[in-house]
Amino acid sequence: MSKATVTRPQGTIAVVAADVLADLRELIHSARHRVATVANAEQTLLYWRLGRRIVSENLTAGRAEYGKKILVTLSQELVAEFGNGFSYSALTRMARFAELFAEEEIVVSLLQHLGWAHFLALLPIKDTLAREFYAEMCRVERWPVRTLRQKINGMLYERTALSKNTATVIKAELDNLREGQITPDMVFRDPYLLDFLGLQGSFSEKDLENAILREMERFLLELGSGFSFVARQKRMSVGKDDFYLDLLFYHRFLRRLVAIELKLESFQPAHTGQMELYLRWLDKHERAPGEESPIGLILCAGADTEQVELLQLDEKSIRVAEYLTELPPVELLRSRLHLAIELAREQEARRDGDE
Repeated sequence: MSKATVTRPQGTIAVVAADVLADLRELIHSARHRVATVANAEQTLLYWRLGRRIVSENLTAGRAEYGKKILVTLSQELVAEFGNGFSYSALTRMARFAELFAEEEIVVSLLQHLGWAHFLALLPIKDTLAREFYAEMCRVERWPVRTLRQKINGMLYERTALSKNTATVIKAELDNLREGQITPDMVFRDPYLLDFLGLQGSFSEKDLENAILREMERFLLELGSGFSFVARQKRMSVGKDDFYLDLLFYHRFLRRLVAIELKLESFQPAHTGQMELYLRWLDKHERAPGEESPIGLILCAGADTEQVELLQLDEKSIRVAEYLTELPPVELLRSRLHLAIELAREQEARRDGDE
């Protein structure tokens, strides 16, 4: 059966033209975006291959001044023929790119969402595992370059539970991430940086909760990709008593509810029992088919690492993290996080030794 031609009154010509024009524009923009994406990916892959060729001749490391002179000569010839994009400094960055991302298969997978500017932001990161973490999270969450730089400057990796594991565990988790599996250790952080709430001096838990709700968009950005807000002061009736959970979220990658309790004081072991009650209630009354069991986050002003470790809260699906409403100097925060990572890895190594 042939498709009938639709006839419209003359008065609708302008409307039809506008609709068709909108569709044509969308097709053109989509095609140009795809072309640009492919072109950027090919350009970045070219840079990697040029870098690999330079590295294969050992021009940037072992041959010192001799290698540098050869690289200068090469850059002069390439600039004369192809332009300033192949200067000496550009060639050294390409070589560094090939050194740090040695496997072409991984580079190709990252190129689906990362461009040359992303890799330039990743190159200064000295820790191999941290660099891989940022690259893979950038691919999964599709961060623009600006967001990637913010995550690096905000020491996201150092604040994740993942960073506090042994190198073997971290590598295994990163392999899982490449296969599309995200674990709680990649999602939860410590500390959370809540300086954007504008809280100073003394404030109440209600003030903290209201500030989070007022700045929900920025709070969600700090929590990380995948979180959706569900409820505040979630009512839970148990027997003759009512209990109220401060904040309830859902994480679509973990496929589980996330209960958050806010505490002005430092973490106390008694907080654990309260969170366990909330999680069991949510598991019984709110957990949907196909979801994982709920997980809890106790956000507090401070926490004793030894107490938290002794309680073995991971087995109870409970996380404890500190929040900072005022940021300390960057170097102080960095040294503090690095110390926490070292201590956590030492404890993990001792546990492995005891087993």
